[in-house]
Amino acid sequence: MNGPFIWLAVGAGGAFGAMARYGVSRLALKAFGPNFPWGTMIANVSGSFLMGFLIVWLTMREPVTPALRAFLSIGVLGAFTTFSTFSLDAAMLFRDKVYLAASGYLIGSVVLSIAGLLLGLVIAKAVL
Repeated sequence: MNGPFIWLAVGAGGAFGAMARYGVSRLALKAFGPNFPWGTMIANVSGSFLMGFLIVWLTMREPVTPALRAFLSIGVLGAFTTFSTFSLDAAMLFRDKVYLAASGYLIGSVVLSIAGLLLGLVIAKAVL
């Protein structure tokens, strides 16, 4: 199953994941207030846990259709938090014992993502 079915599976899963992310953010804001990004942290940590659990669950149920795998991992969890995908990628690099690449990926992703955000803020303020 390739082509448009995979795209549709990712899109459908993404809709569920985005709504779940919004729900978590709203609940966290109501429960904990606006002084710390609890919603983001809860989504990132729980999404990473769910990604780890999902990968084992899918592996134990092979063969799993590519559409189901894409719906759950890329769609639902990818929209819920891209941090779960980042965590999986980092874990796979460590599992494969490519420690330099894993460390570079971790440090580079965090530092460069924050730098990219800051650069975007600066450029937006300059041109808008």
